[in-house]
Amino acid sequence: MSGPDQEHQRPEGVDDATVESLGKLSEALEVVEEARGLLYAFHRRCGTADLTLGEAVDQLREAGHTELADRIERELVGRNILGGRWSFQVVEEYDAGYYALFRDLERAARDELVGGRRHLFEAEMKEDRRTDGLPGHEAKP
Repeated sequence: MSGPDQEHQRPEGVDDATVESLGKLSEALEVVEEARGLLYAFHRRCGTADLTLGEAVDQLREAGHTELADRIERELVGRNILGGRWSFQVVEEYDAGYYALFRDLERAARDELVGGRRHLFEAEMKEDRRTDGLPGHEAKP
């Protein structure tokens, strides 16, 4: 029976509880990665909204609604989405703070407990679930 490559094999002496806990930590990081992607989507949508708002202000002005256009431009165009921040600043703060610390601690846990190996839990699950020798069920690429 072929198995995973060396990088996805459990180091000698590592118990199930350690592999499971690192798998759960990795799962949590994946959720944080997904949240980060949503935050970047939020950032892009905020920027698109502000640019589109500018176009709406121009059209209101061209349609003769100068006072309303001026008010919207003054009060809303370019406004911070949070206290003192545009969305890029929210992204930067998240990346430099919570996200960076989460990634660093997840990596440190893997380095300390399994020599930095990733996805051991998933690699063992793959071995358990695949049918050895069947096309499409190969252990390695």
